[in-house]
Amino acid sequence: MRIKEGFVIREVAGQIVAVATGEAGENFQGMIRLNETGRDIWQGLMDGLSEQKIAEKLAETYEVPVGQARKDTRGLLEQMEEAGFLTA
Repeated sequence: MRIKEGFVIREVAGQIVAVATGEAGENFQGMIRLNETGRDIWQGLMDGLSEQKIAEKLAETYEVPVGQARKDTRGLLEQMEEAGFLTA
């Protein structure tokens, strides 16, 4: 699973947002606001990490149980899939 080409994250007015650029912008207008955890999940996908590895990194970074990090990671990935940000 990875981020589709044409979707990027930027910091705008102190907020982390995901936006579509180029051709991706033809099918998706607007932006999605991410918190720091969302940014870390996004970056993990960009780095080619598996869902499990992303969750493990979150658990370590934020000092939360791995089970909670897995749940949070899965939740955001489902939202990203529904929004059309991800590809296999």
